[in-house]
This record gives sequence, C-alpha cells and structure tokens, in this order.
Amino acid sequence: MMTTERAHAKINWALDVLEKRADGFHELDMLITSIALHDELVFEEADGLTLTVNGRPLPVGRRNLVIRAAEALTRRAGRKLGARIRLTKRIPVRAGLGGGSADCAATLRALNRLWRLGLTAHELMEIGATLGSDVPVCLGLGLARVRGAGEQLMRLETRLRVPLLILHPGMGLSTPQVFRQWDEEGRSPLGLDLPGAQAALVRGDFEAFERLTGNALEASAISLMPEVQAAKEQLLAAGARFAQMSGSGSAVYGVFGDRQSARAAKAQLGRRAILTETYP
Repeated sequence: MMTTERAHAKINWALDVLEKRADGFHELDMLITSIALHDELVFEEADGLTLTVNGRPLPVGRRNLVIRAAEALTRRAGRKLGARIRLTKRIPVRAGLGGGSADCAATLRALNRLWRLGLTAHELMEIGATLGSDVPVCLGLGLARVRGAGEQLMRLETRLRVPLLILHPGMGLSTPQVFRQWDEEGRSPLGLDLPGAQAALVRGDFEAFERLTGNALEASAISLMPEVQAAKEQLLAAGARFAQMSGSGSAVYGVFGDRQSARAAKAQLGRRAILTETYP
C-alpha cells in the first residue's frame, strides 16, 4: 500500500514576541497562513523506517523530523511498524517557512492513514506538539492565530488567495540564534493589533494591514544577516504592496495585487524568486 501527502509551507502574517517563559521558550502571538509552495512525500509500507530526500538516502544515524514523527507514531501504536519514505524538497530550509514542521505534520497525517491507526486530529496535534512548536499549525491549512510557544491554536474561517513572491537570501538563519539576538538586544514586544490586522487582511487593505502588523524578530535577523533587509527592498522595488520576513527568517515574502504583477516581478527578480500564493 502507498500514499502521497503534500507538506505546505507557511508564512507569518504577524509575529510578536511577548516574553521569555520559565521553560526557556518565548511567549508568542502570531498570525500564520499556509501557502501553495509545498514539499511532497510518498509513503510505502516496509519492514523498517527509511527516508530518501530528493533521491538521496538519509545518512545512517541522522534523525530529522520525518523520522521522529514516524517513530512517535510507532511508540503510540505500541508495535513495530515500517515505511519507505521518499521526500521531494521544494521549500527552502532554515528560511522561516516551516518546511521541516510541514514535512513532520504530513508524515503524521499520512502514516496515520497508511498504518490504519485511527488517531483523531486532536491526538495528532498532541503528538505534533512534542516534536516542534510549528507542527500543530502545519497539521491544518489556512489562516490561524497561534499563541504561547505554538501550542495555543485557533483556526480562522477565511479563504485568502493572495499572490506572493518569496526571496530567500540563500543562507539560513538559526531560530535559536535569532531569539538569542532578540534577548541580547533587549527588545520589547511590538504590541501588535492582531484582530485589527486580521480584519484588514481579510478585506485586502494592505495599507491598514502594514500599520497593524509586524515581525518582532525581523530587526534582530537583519542585524545578523543584512541580506534580509536587501530582499525586502528588492521586493518593494519590484512592485510588492507589502513585504516582510517570515518567522525567524531568512526568507522574505512580498504581497502583490494580482498574479500578473507577481509574475512580472518574478521575471524582474529572476529564478531565485519563488512565485506562490496563500492556500487554500
């Protein structure tokens, strides 16, 4: 038996860092949406667990979120289960686009079907929360408000089709490094109006949206990698109505009024620009 699953990337429409918690994590308040850009995973039942990434076997002894998700499900099932997993990567890594978390979430969904475990969406979210803070939100699609360290999740009923262009400076940023930089710089919460930002987003008022939103990690990321600021400026110069870093970086997305203007900007910026849109 075989099954295929798409792992959709995400962007942060808003990200505020509120405080550092006793457990070492930071309290966050975010608006996150899934986008059409995705990895693809193929799963086949097998005797053991194996993973190839873009046709290359994962080195022996190396464990990533896909293998960790599969192992978590075998522990939950209480019996030995196996799968041959083939991952085709399209989402840039260390980019703030949730690629690893999306792959992890897709693995939980697909192996729950393949192994006929019958776990509910809530049970998968519980398992996902133990694997990574972005995994629960990546288990679903669309727009969500996410708080805490990623464990407080509220789906928002809206379907946005917003053309996007993503620039990745070609180098990744470490999430812990960006948060350490935020702490060391002594930065404060932005005090974002997320309900107001959500309302502006839904009605497509990006002038109001830009006033109400932000990414609290962006300045710290730029101090570590000035190319992030350069990517923002390039997107705005190419006609983006709004541009912002996603997550802890280093990818930056630009919002365009229509697909035609997004395609024209991609032609201007070249192959390194990724043309996509919000999804579903």
